[in-house]
Amino acid sequence: MKRFIESANRSQCLLLPEILDDYIAEDNPVRVIEAYIEALDLRDLGFKGIEPKNTGRPAYHPSVLLMIYIYGYLNRIHSSRRLERETQGNVELMWLTGRLTPDFKTIADFRKDNGKSIRKACQKFILICRNMQLFSQSIITIDGSKFKAVNHRDKNFTRAKMKRRLEQIDKSLDKYMAKLEETDQVESVGIEPQTIKIKDKIIVLNEEMKR
Repeated sequence: MKRFIESANRSQCLLLPEILDDYIAEDNPVRVIEAYIEALDLRDLGFKGIEPKNTGRPAYHPSVLLMIYIYGYLNRIHSSRRLERETQGNVELMWLTGRLTPDFKTIADFRKDNGKSIRKACQKFILICRNMQLFSQSIITIDGSKFKAVNHRDKNFTRAKMKRRLEQIDKSLDKYMAKLEETDQVESVGIEPQTIKIKDKIIVLNEEMKR
């Protein structure tokens, strides 16, 4: 199409491979998530699976799955199946996980086995982001609560204020984890693994469009 901005040819080979890091801006919040996870002591937080097993299939490192959950928490993604899809098509999550794509069952099992540890990690992350004003406007959580990052009064800390903040964050995390559990249970009922033949679907779609 002349006189329009042309898109890239999906079938064209590239002389040099594109760098995934180029798709993520320097001020993208996912870089904060990565820096936070790398600095965490997952063993101290009680995460399971820190040491790989000598037998069986290789497992995903807990840090990878924790990144997925923190990203999901910040972006209101409250379904293990949805998180699985996001790892396959969301550039931010591709960057965050290094293009690892755990299935929904792996993601759900990680939450069941490490629920308390995930809550602790999310709680710490929110507090650090608030105190350091890492986000210009707000961190929006699953229940719609807004945690303001720019607030002069937040520079003055008291035990009472910290207690109120922790209670607010814990309430939000409880709702998020409960929503995940509820959604995963609903989605797992009566669903059998199946292969969808996309090519056949596209043929039918084209025929219908012509008709």
